[in-house]
Amino acid sequence: MSRGTICLPFLNLYYPLSRFELIHKSLKIKKGLRLELKGGVEPGMQYKNIDARLVAMTPDDFPGMIPKLEKKEGEKVVKGEALWHDKTDELLKVVSPVNGTIKEIVRGEKRKLLRVTIEVSEDSVDLPKNPSVIAGDRKKICERIIEAGLWTMIRRLPFDIVPSSSSVPRDIFITAWDAAPLASGMKECRERFGIENLQAGVDALKKITDGKVYIGFDSKESFPELNDAEEVAIEGDYPASLPSVLAANISPVNKGETVWLTDIVTVGRIGQTVQGKEVDWSFPVAVTGSEVNTPCNVWAPAGVKISELLAVSGLKHEDDDRVISGNVFTGINVGKDGYLRYPYRQVTVIPEGSHRDEFMGWASMNPSKISVNRSFPSFFLRKKKFSPDARLNGGRRSMIMSGEYDKVLPMDIMGEYLIKAILSRDIEKMENLGIYEVTPADFSAAEFVDTSKLELQKIVREGLDYMIKEIGKGE
Repeated sequence: MSRGTICLPFLNLYYPLSRFELIHKSLKIKKGLRLELKGGVEPGMQYKNIDARLVAMTPDDFPGMIPKLEKKEGEKVVKGEALWHDKTDELLKVVSPVNGTIKEIVRGEKRKLLRVTIEVSEDSVDLPKNPSVIAGDRKKICERIIEAGLWTMIRRLPFDIVPSSSSVPRDIFITAWDAAPLASGMKECRERFGIENLQAGVDALKKITDGKVYIGFDSKESFPELNDAEEVAIEGDYPASLPSVLAANISPVNKGETVWLTDIVTVGRIGQTVQGKEVDWSFPVAVTGSEVNTPCNVWAPAGVKISELLAVSGLKHEDDDRVISGNVFTGINVGKDGYLRYPYRQVTVIPEGSHRDEFMGWASMNPSKISVNRSFPSFFLRKKKFSPDARLNGGRRSMIMSGEYDKVLPMDIMGEYLIKAILSRDIEKMENLGIYEVTPADFSAAEFVDTSKLELQKIVREGLDYMIKEIGKGE
């Protein structure tokens, strides 16, 4: 569907959203990609709980921030206390999700901060109770959200970065579902926070923006009615569930404008903090993948050590696995000894494939090999569940202008031309081709189908960072 349009199926017409409101509060997104993979969590499976021993927060998960530490190794830290703040905007801070002790501060080249590891303490700490500010003005609400460390869980367009403490969004877009392969848990998370906290979160966000608060949810599921929110039932395949895609299809961001992107989990926590409640920093983590013995959902704190999650589900093999924090489209290869990364909702384990050897290599006609190309038998077996490995299946090559990005990119931009403009660092072309509307995750499905094997998400992130360096954040 083109940007800024809505389908009226009973009339077989398309109308621009600038002229019409969402009449039935529904949006059908035709472009995207659905992967049927083995290793999903069985519906109705009970959640498991773990007593985490180690967690870690990673500065790279918070783009736009330059971290300055507030803690040293060996120091005690309580849940909600700042680990570091932004050098250029000292009000912004990333907080600890647990009580414990700073076990390790890991740095890389040029002393870049890579990770802050916390050893969890079982000692309970009486946290000071804050009064409710739900009836307060915008300033009081913003101060409370910033103080709780929840501001850094929000992203802004343009540039897909943490918004500045003075940011005033035109609109706010929230996702309440996840269409990524093997993802689960968003519905249960909504139920855990409850209507009261979700409504309080929406009320707070509504006071921050002069525009609208949009919530996108899966059209196949029911969603509670929340006051002051424009709820949109979305039908479509990944990346239809991304808030940036919701924004692009309803009210795209233009140069000089700012919109916020977040998820329903953060909204629930905002609702807790503005009511003076203790923030629940646990996440429903889906431990999935074909190499997992028992795929399951686990309640765990942000940044928990991956090996603690895998101990609950078990692995089929002890080696030759790729352990991904996240889904197979946007996740990060962290290994068994890594830590759960933002947005802290999924772990996927697939075969590495480094020891596999098959006739004709990547060109093999093996029907068990997943493909979106009609040249392979698996194209006609899309309802079958596949078990792909992590091999590249072909070498990197010159960019092929074939229009294949357009089939899975549900935004009214010319993806291939935008990527070329980013690679050539042509700022004017990047602006004209829609750089302000996109996030790296928007190109994840395009990266999967890309014949040229380009790292599109990395290219887009580097392009966004280059824009910030050359023209500033715009706030």
